[in-house]
Amino acid sequence: MYMDNTTLIRGAFLRNGGILRLIPNFAAYNFSKPGFRLRLHPHDYYAFGTKRGAVKERLLSTVMDPVSLVDAGGEAVSLRDFVSELGAELIGDALMEKHGGWPMHAKFFDYGEPLFHHLHLGFEDAARVGSLGKPEAYYYPPQMNNYPGTFPHTYFGFAPGVTREMVKERLLDFENRDTRLTELSRAFRIELGTGWYTPPGVLHAPGSCCTYEPQWNSYMGAVFENVTAGEVNSYDRLSHNCPEDKKRDLDYIIGFLDWEKNTDPLFREHYFRPPIVSAEDDDHTEKWIVYGNDYFSAKELTVRPGRSVTVKDEAAYGCVFVQGHGRFGPYDAESPVMFRLGQRTADEYFVSEKAAREGVAVSNASSFEPLVMLRHFADNNPDAPGVIPDA
Repeated sequence: MYMDNTTLIRGAFLRNGGILRLIPNFAAYNFSKPGFRLRLHPHDYYAFGTKRGAVKERLLSTVMDPVSLVDAGGEAVSLRDFVSELGAELIGDALMEKHGGWPMHAKFFDYGEPLFHHLHLGFEDAARVGSLGKPEAYYYPPQMNNYPGTFPHTYFGFAPGVTREMVKERLLDFENRDTRLTELSRAFRIELGTGWYTPPGVLHAPGSCCTYEPQWNSYMGAVFENVTAGEVNSYDRLSHNCPEDKKRDLDYIIGFLDWEKNTDPLFREHYFRPPIVSAEDDDHTEKWIVYGNDYFSAKELTVRPGRSVTVKDEAAYGCVFVQGHGRFGPYDAESPVMFRLGQRTADEYFVSEKAAREGVAVSNASSFEPLVMLRHFADNNPDAPGVIPDA
């Protein structure tokens, strides 16, 4: 029997107490190399076609394209449609009034080689081309990093003392030679179980670990490095988010840089994010893993074998299990070892504000293995720490 989206959406929302199960959502790109840590079957990393390239990211609770899909009683309905239909019933009054929808998403970033040195536009620069700025955060889950890739270090910004003129001199040769831009930068070795916050306008070349990345709803960026691990990046990747009359204006492009943050001599002290334990007992441990910014936050929950806990939050969230199996609210939950592209899983969910405030029961069905979940919030969780601890 045919049911329209409204019927499907409201039925799924009411039937499961405001907790939605999402369908795995992947993105393929034709640059760099995959890390093969997304737990896809080895034969499926090129299943979108070789022209699209390999699967390198899994998108979590996104209303952007490619949009996340909700398993609505066996039918697939976009999370964007759920937000549009339910509004504040799903994400709460604060987010609807401030943003008109769900303003962030997360992803697993899975590249086997370091990515190019690039930045995401600030809100003012992005507005000139009709978009939003893009802050983002990183956390390196041990469960998703059975090996570190070829270069488990991340470059951030430029070394103190580097000048705009030095950067412009390299960019002038963008199409002529390998400018070796990261010679002007500084790299930090990736430490599993920790993370970073990257403000808009800060150059970064993410290392080759699989990374959990909460971020704002934007794709705006500029690639400043022209050769990465032997692969050429076209000039269009540097200029494609510029107005047409600014695409060859290097001074305009360099203006995307937040110079103070890029050359901050205390960059690690200001942007490194060690975990902060927020709760711990015989049943569970909960840590803040993304915090200290104005846009989003995230927690890691570990439930010990055979134990249960009820987690309460003040805001709606998306979440994903990265280890173990058990129950999550009304659902059986498990972190898959391997699955095929298009296969439904029981590891990703979206929790309404009302359900989050009432509390979601999480239980670990294993006698031996921890149950580990990551959950990401937008900018309306009042419990997220704003103070950065000593790094």
